[in-house]
Amino acid sequence: MIFRLDEQQIIFPDPSLAEEDGLLAVGGDLSLDRLRNAYANGIFPWYSEETLILWYAPHERFVLYPQEIKVSKSMSKIMDKGSFEITFDIAFEHVIHNCASADRKDQDGTWIVDEMQKAYINLHQKGFAHSIEVWQDGKLVGGLYGVLIGKVFCGESMFSKVSNASKAALIYLCKNFDLDLVDCQIHSDHLESMGAKLIDSKIFYNLLQNQQYNTHGLQNLLRYSD
Repeated sequence: MIFRLDEQQIIFPDPSLAEEDGLLAVGGDLSLDRLRNAYANGIFPWYSEETLILWYAPHERFVLYPQEIKVSKSMSKIMDKGSFEITFDIAFEHVIHNCASADRKDQDGTWIVDEMQKAYINLHQKGFAHSIEVWQDGKLVGGLYGVLIGKVFCGESMFSKVSNASKAALIYLCKNFDLDLVDCQIHSDHLESMGAKLIDSKIFYNLLQNQQYNTHGLQNLLRYSD
């Protein structure tokens, strides 16, 4: 059953009631409170300009445990050489704009529509959404962004303009912050090659229930100082 959200109340149905493809509800808005409520319950929006806002809660969750990330020897050399300069939370808007405009295999257009961009920029400004930026010769060449729920980073999208830039962003995220989990939402071969795997959503939801909002964001979870 697909639920229609009440425009006035910021509540969601139980994620276990989602359809087989993970679709749980339609409608509502992308207000800060509704998005925070959604992510705290393992629900995320995914839609196009031609549809209402669609909310998903997959029955199997594609996740990456930071300590299990697979880094190839060649990628380790790239990271050790300092081929990239990597930062966080200094160019969120540029990262989300690049993610929105990136070409995707077998995908026409983008699900990161203008409304989504504005909503996540607002989340970032309030301290709940974060970005990793990858630079080369002073130019932004890759990165990722997502929403932080306690020590769970809910990854939304990544982009790469040069080889290995998005990999570098993910490795940096996993290696430099005290995270319990990176939620990758749905399966991709690229992320599977780096150690991501499917788990039962019940495991994911149980982990989320034990998280507390961290208003200091990634800065508070930074393991190493420069």
